[in-house]
Order: sequence, then structure tokens, then C-alpha cells
Amino acid sequence: MTPMKPRRRLAVAAALAVAGLTVAAPAQAREAATPSAGTVLRGLDLDRANVLDLQRAMDRGRFDAVTLTRFYLDRIRAVDPLVHAVVQTNPGALREAERSDQRRRRGAHGPLEGIPVLLKDNIDTAAPLRTTAGSQALLGSRPAREAFLVQRLRAAGAVILGKANLSEWANFRSAPSSSGWSAVGGQTNNPYVLDRNPCGSSSGSAVAAAATLAAVTIGTETDGSIVCPAGINGVVGIKPTLGLVSRAGVVPLSARQDTAGPITRNVTDAAAVLSVIQGADPRDPDTVSDTVPGGDRDYLRALRPGALSGARIGVWRSVAGDNQEVRATLDAAVATLRARGATVVDVELEGMDEAGEAEFPALLTEFKHDLNAYLAATPGRHPADLAGLIDFNRQHAGTELRYFGQELFEQAQATTGDLDDPAYRALREKATTLARRAIDSSMAAGRLDALLAPTNHAAWLTDLTKGDDFTGFVSSSAPSAVSGYPAVTVPAGYARDVLPLGVTFFGGRFSEPALIALGYAFEQATQIRKPPTYLRTLP
Repeated sequence: MTPMKPRRRLAVAAALAVAGLTVAAPAQAREAATPSAGTVLRGLDLDRANVLDLQRAMDRGRFDAVTLTRFYLDRIRAVDPLVHAVVQTNPGALREAERSDQRRRRGAHGPLEGIPVLLKDNIDTAAPLRTTAGSQALLGSRPAREAFLVQRLRAAGAVILGKANLSEWANFRSAPSSSGWSAVGGQTNNPYVLDRNPCGSSSGSAVAAAATLAAVTIGTETDGSIVCPAGINGVVGIKPTLGLVSRAGVVPLSARQDTAGPITRNVTDAAAVLSVIQGADPRDPDTVSDTVPGGDRDYLRALRPGALSGARIGVWRSVAGDNQEVRATLDAAVATLRARGATVVDVELEGMDEAGEAEFPALLTEFKHDLNAYLAATPGRHPADLAGLIDFNRQHAGTELRYFGQELFEQAQATTGDLDDPAYRALREKATTLARRAIDSSMAAGRLDALLAPTNHAAWLTDLTKGDDFTGFVSSSAPSAVSGYPAVTVPAGYARDVLPLGVTFFGGRFSEPALIALGYAFEQATQIRKPPTYLRTLP
């Protein structure tokens, strides 16, 4: 995704061939892989700039929203053939940008005025943009209205740039599978090393953010689908508290764990986007509870460089296992925390193994129930329910089942799909209660402001025959995901000097301000992130 020299084109083509992809490499793309080139607009490096910098540049006339949007559209055309992160660009994006410029000239200024945003392709948008969840079964879907979070983005002045690829059906169709693959978008590639996996399911969103294909992106998570791709692609991701951001208009996996959130190159952008997409929505009852903040929190106010001073942070070390690269990165992060005045104590999160055992069967029931409800409410030509999707995939096995089956679909279909079923309710209660207890009790016992854990291990080789290689898999997403609590991942280091590793700050319900403050202070102290390298492979 950054400009590449002509002599490297064949190397990149070979890498994509390994992933079973073809290369559409015009002359521009051959110039699009030198990491330091191709991200500068009118003297401003968009890889390093944040949305506040972009707003100031447009306010001062350095460039306008049309110029900025055209820059990203051109960059997508030039660079995306290397990584396959974007499945659609918005034909109306330049018109939206022009309207933004007109508002700015009149003195209007939304918090994301003129800022181009890429959405994960399971977030409903109006025609001509499709919403497919990566499946050809939804190519004829025509949502009656846009997702609430898209309405919030538009109201804030954002330009909808297009849709990002994802692991089909949020990676809940088959096991094994290759994260970042969908029948609609093909295989998304890690921009640091192209034959490595981007993790899922918000693969395209994270890769697009890392490669500066948009100012900011939106992902969704049920368990790890924001934080893992963000960590493995060297960017920032926020998985909000359940109920902070509406899920209305988002293709569901489970209403008990799903949430959308920002994926960006820096904490400032993530805070700005979260400030916009939060809010009460009558279509999502979890957002209108009396215990939910009012939807007007300004998370930019949490950006305090000195937030680590005096903080008490619990470190969940055991999740790193025997991975020496991850352990070394975590040790370095802890050293930074202490150097900046934080008190660090080791913790264990008890009960998470049992929570995980209950989570999966609960998700199967929830997936059938929630997906059937979404399909029933969505106009257009598409299967009516999960059973219809299973039949569709069998009828289109040459594309949909080319690499992997649909075992998870079939397991979900075999459940009752009844959320009042006592057996299901017991599983969900057990999973959620244990996960919340693991976080809450650790926080209370240590009088902690947050918990810290490694986000991911080094990206594995993409393999469309065997699927993801989870040997020695490192993930800390489950406590926050199953509890419905927030998590913020930030870049923390590199494996083999090139493959990104992240750390995650997480804590109690609606603790986003504290987590954003700590993540920002860590980011400012370390300045770890560097642009993608677009290597074909590693020796």
C-alpha cells in the first residue's frame, strides 16, 4: 500500500500468488511500495497526521475535502492491489466531499468535517454501496436505512469513502478458515509482510488504516475482531463497552457481545471517532439504558500525556505463554509504564477458561437468532434465514466453499435459536458473569486503574488450504469481549523487527476515558508505530 519501485513488482506478485490472488498492478501501483512515499499531500504526511491536523489544514486552505478524498481514492487504486483491503469505493464520495467543503465555506464545522472514512462491509449503507458481510448471498441485499453509526458519521461531516473487506460473516462460518478471506473480497494481506495474515474479522479496516487508505476506519468485534487485526497491523483499535455504540444496521453475530469501534493509526483519531459514533439509538435497547453515558462524552479530553503518572496497572502476563517475542515486548511496555510513574502489579484473571467454554455454545444460539432477525428485516434479494444461507453456499460451492466449509453455520442451525431456552440462558449467564468477575475482582483487589496484556503474537503465514495457524496463539480479547467491557490496543513493538505486536489496556464497564488516557500516554512515550514495509516475505 505504499509506493513500490518497479523492480519489486514481481516480488509482490509472487507474494499475492502464494495467497491465491491475482495482481492488478497499473503503473501507479508499481510506484506504491516505498514506505516513505505516497502518503504526503501538500506537504502534510497523512500517515503521521491525525484528524485534528487534517481539520486545521482544511480550515487554513492548505487543501479541501475534495482534494483529500481524491487523494485517498487514488491511493486505493494504486496500493490496494497489493493488500486487497477495500471491496468498494463510494461513487458519491467526491460529491459528499464537495458538500462538506460548501459547509466549511459557510462556517459550519462538524467534528469529522471532510474526513474520509472506510466502513467494514458488515455495516449497512445506502445504495449504491452494498453491505455483504463478505458473502455473495448478500449482493442483492438493500438495507432500508443506514446503520445508526453511519448516520452519526454523516451528521459529523464525515465522507463515506467505501467498504473494507472482512473475514466472511465475521469469521463465524467455518473452522478452520483464513482470517481476512471472503468470497466477495478475496484474501486481505498484511501490509508489513504480504504473505502474512492480517487477523480478523475487521481485517480490511485494520489494513486500510495501516496503509493510509483512509483517514480513519470502522471495524466490529464479537471477540477479538477489532483488537487482533489492529494489533497485528500496527494500529490502534477501540472495542467499546457494549451499549456505547449502536449495533442497529450492523450484520450481527451476537447482540450479547457485538460492538463497532474505530481502527486508526493513532489514539487521537480513535478518540475523535468514538466521540462521534457513540449515542443512544431506540433501535438498539442496550444504548438507552439508564446506566449508559449520555452519548456526549468528548473522548479527546482524555488525551493526557502524563496519564501514566500515579496510575496503578495490573499486568496479565500468563496470556503471553512461552512466546519470547511477546514476552519481551510486554516487558518493555511494563518498563515504559514504570518509567512514566505507574505502579505495575502482576494479576491473574481467574475463571476465563470456564467462561470461554460457555461462550462458544452461547454464540451459536445467538448467531442463529440474531442473523435470522437481521435477514428478515432487511429488504432485497437474499436468503431469508440461516438455513437459506447454508443452501446458498452449497449451490455456490465453487466460490463460497472454495477453500473452507460452513461447519459453524451448520452447528448454529442445529441449535434452537431460542434466547429463552433455559440451557442457552445458563450458558450465557455463566460466560458473562465469569468474565465480568475476572475483570472486576482483579481491579478491586489491586485498586487498579486498568489492566494490561499482550494483544497478539506475530502474524502467521496465510494459508488458504489449511487456514489460520493458531500454534502458540496469543490473545487477550476474551475478558473484555465476553464481559461487554472496553479494550484499547496500541502498538508496542515488532517481532523480527517488522511484524507488529500490540498491547491492550482494558478495564471495567464504561472505563473508556481512563483506557484512552493510558493508551495515549503510552503511545506518546514510546512512538513505536512505523509505516508498513510491504515485504514479499521474510527470509
